[in-house]
Amino acid sequence: MTKSMLHETTYATGTLVQEEMGLWAGWVSHGGSFSDCLPIWNQSRDVCLIFSGEHFADRSEIEGLRAAGFHCPKEDASYLMALYEKEGPHFFEKLNGVFCGILVDLRERKVVVFNDRYGMGRLYVHETPDACYFASEAKALLQVLPQLRQIDQRGWGELFGTGCVLQNRTIFSGVSLFPPASLWTFSSACPVRKEIYFDSQVWESQSALAPEQYYEKLKDTIATVLPRYFRPNEKISMSLTGGLDGRIIMAWLRRAPGTLPCYTHRGMFNECADAQVARRVAKTCGQPHRVIKVNGEFLSGFADLAKRTVYITDGAMDVSGTPGLFVNRISGREIAPIRMTGNYGGEILRGIMVLNAKKLLNPFFDRDFERSIEQGVQTLGQETKANRASLIAFKQMPWHHYSRYVLEHSQVNVRSPYLDNDLVALSFQKPADRSLNKTLAARLIEAGNPELVTFPTDRGPLGRPGFLGRIRESCQEFAFKADYAYDYGMPHWLAKTDRFLSPLHLERLFLGRHKYYHFRYFYRNQLAPVVKEILLDSRALSRPYLDRRRVEHMVKAHVSGSGNYTTEIHTLLTSELIHSQLIEQ
Repeated sequence: MTKSMLHETTYATGTLVQEEMGLWAGWVSHGGSFSDCLPIWNQSRDVCLIFSGEHFADRSEIEGLRAAGFHCPKEDASYLMALYEKEGPHFFEKLNGVFCGILVDLRERKVVVFNDRYGMGRLYVHETPDACYFASEAKALLQVLPQLRQIDQRGWGELFGTGCVLQNRTIFSGVSLFPPASLWTFSSACPVRKEIYFDSQVWESQSALAPEQYYEKLKDTIATVLPRYFRPNEKISMSLTGGLDGRIIMAWLRRAPGTLPCYTHRGMFNECADAQVARRVAKTCGQPHRVIKVNGEFLSGFADLAKRTVYITDGAMDVSGTPGLFVNRISGREIAPIRMTGNYGGEILRGIMVLNAKKLLNPFFDRDFERSIEQGVQTLGQETKANRASLIAFKQMPWHHYSRYVLEHSQVNVRSPYLDNDLVALSFQKPADRSLNKTLAARLIEAGNPELVTFPTDRGPLGRPGFLGRIRESCQEFAFKADYAYDYGMPHWLAKTDRFLSPLHLERLFLGRHKYYHFRYFYRNQLAPVVKEILLDSRALSRPYLDRRRVEHMVKAHVSGSGNYTTEIHTLLTSELIHSQLIEQ
């Protein structure tokens, strides 16, 4: 099981067997990371903790434990044992971060399996009358329980219809997910006790704050939270884009010049607006900046990157995530093993919703399979009626955002202060007027570093733009839409025209202004052999849920330049690689 999760040679691994407790456990972690100290025993060696992930707390927490006489020789996960002995049953509520773990208490003859309150530290589970099998990656279960190598029709339909699997289901028959904030207790005295240690109603019951009151509290919370994510003597980098959320972090950091390497990604045709703006942000803050280029090396390695993307994420991330695997591998090896990011800021602070039905404009599935897809879309519609903040934190995050997080985390330790418990709790008190979002973000940046608010984001000026600002904003918006329209959004009739104009290389004019990967162009050109090899294989075309004739038509039309089926090819490649890498392996 652990071998199936060793995605890099730098990982640390180990096992713990307690036969008298009925426990066989193993782990993997990044070497030198917060949790690379397992297993963690207390001094009397009657309580043991296996902790995968990170816990972010104020410096005062560990200082308080030491002052109270608890043994905390290091500031890695080993000090969590002292926190458990101090807090007892309330230990789990104190944890702050993305994690999962196992607590073995020999004194009380029990084993407790738990995860974080958002469910981002996934635990896949399969239960039988005799045992409970669980793992942070589904492939570990498939490795020892081959009967689970079957597609779950409902989960499969949700993946096709919404881009993710809903309601703690998976695409594997007989495998489900631990709900967020799970606390499952196993003992010989009674059946497994399944509880949660945190209820979202605690945050939902808070009253909304007035705009000014919310801003002041948000400002204080940002200042309090950020130091938790920059521990002393850690090598950390900052991934920057042209947006607001990374800039908020940079505005409020108090880092000495030259101590926080920053980087951004760009494509092979033009330097995107993200790279241009991020370079200016880094320079303003006195930090070095590097651009990682998605170039020929990415294209030549795409076939392997696509397989690894699907395998690492257990099929949760489609092959459009391959650039993320590529650039995070480079940043982890060449820049720093820990990556700070502004990811999830828009979702948590500004309530951005990305959980929605996928628009497959050219269906390629068998008509009998349409019912499963329609059921998935209906289920999503029911889920999206929930409290917006809860929907984002406890459903959108673990169902949708998990896939990219776990892929990137396989290469670097990914940290985002926007998942901090204090910030997420505050997000439930946002003013109802969402039009204030950008204004509040601009004020936050200005309060932290006034220089950072003097130049625009990748989408236009901060605050209210003047005449020249409106012109610049219009130009940026046009470039953004043109980039999309020439790639993913190009209609079939225009694709045919573009094929005839290919000697003019118009892609150099339009592509790369905002996005750093261009799959319509790639699938038609450099990656066409890979697409045809995988999708036109007789085994791939014989999948029972596919319409073979439509699939052949789409692939041939796209690679010939007579149509644009980029999104459909993403889905087809991903589904076929799920079969080859996970089901039929």
